[in-house]
Amino acid sequence: MQLSTKHLIGIKELYAEDITLILQTAIQFKEVLQRPVKKVPSLRDVTIVNLFYENSTRTRISFELAEKRLGADSINFSASASSVSKGETLLDTVNNILSMKVDMVVMRHQASGAAHFLAKHLPETAIVNAGDGTNEHPTQALLDAFSIQEKIGDLAGKKIVLVGDIMHSRVALSNIYLLKKMGAEIMVAGPPTLIPKYIKEALGVIVEYDIKKALQWCDVANILRIQLERQKKVLFSTLREYNLAYGVTKKLLDGLSKEIVIMHPGPINRGVEIDSDVADGSNSIILQQVENGVAVRMAVLYLLAERK
Repeated sequence: MQLSTKHLIGIKELYAEDITLILQTAIQFKEVLQRPVKKVPSLRDVTIVNLFYENSTRTRISFELAEKRLGADSINFSASASSVSKGETLLDTVNNILSMKVDMVVMRHQASGAAHFLAKHLPETAIVNAGDGTNEHPTQALLDAFSIQEKIGDLAGKKIVLVGDIMHSRVALSNIYLLKKMGAEIMVAGPPTLIPKYIKEALGVIVEYDIKKALQWCDVANILRIQLERQKKVLFSTLREYNLAYGVTKKLLDGLSKEIVIMHPGPINRGVEIDSDVADGSNSIILQQVENGVAVRMAVLYLLAERK
């Protein structure tokens, strides 16, 4: 089987069959990562540019490691240390890089739609969206889905709640698209100021403002970071008050009538959206998400290179 697309711009453009193929391929690559020799020469002679216009730790390292494990040649680009700081446009930057015979671009950008822009102007080069503004973060949603499947089985029929800053979260949007395509039930929970008013009708999700009710409903809670850097105005009084009203604490989990799985895409604001004893507790699969990110990104890069 092959992917139906030449790029991974967003989950919205994928079919359920594409998602299944990526997740199944990731299982094989996770097995590779358990071996003493963790490399396979699948992408030998393939050159990939990591084009990051925003700061990143987990995503960037995960992509770099996935590329190295596949035997690809990686070039790392940081906007702050490049000609972008002198006024060079995105398209000029990429065209200059591609003139060096690059096969694939992994890009994170602060502008929503930047990955679509690249794919439109560079149709022959595989574009992987590593996060664009408040739009999508497809590989995060894929690794989240892979981690859920690994922990509790098939996604169909599972109840998953996304908690926190839904309005500014590209992770939330990609997760909603993916989980709905795979037959899961989705709820979003958080303060009314952080949940878009259109979301219930436009995306077909349940909206809940009571955190305890949301956690009691779900099988899996994916706790999202409060993105202060994207908020243009004050949307809640203080971080302390947010923690008291919507923070996921051990006391809150102990009060539920069942155990649930805890996830977080990172970076974690400990003591704000989640307490340390929950993030590091037995219900948490946060570190498994990080580990699975390498296998999932290996699968994405491999399948796109094969498609190309």
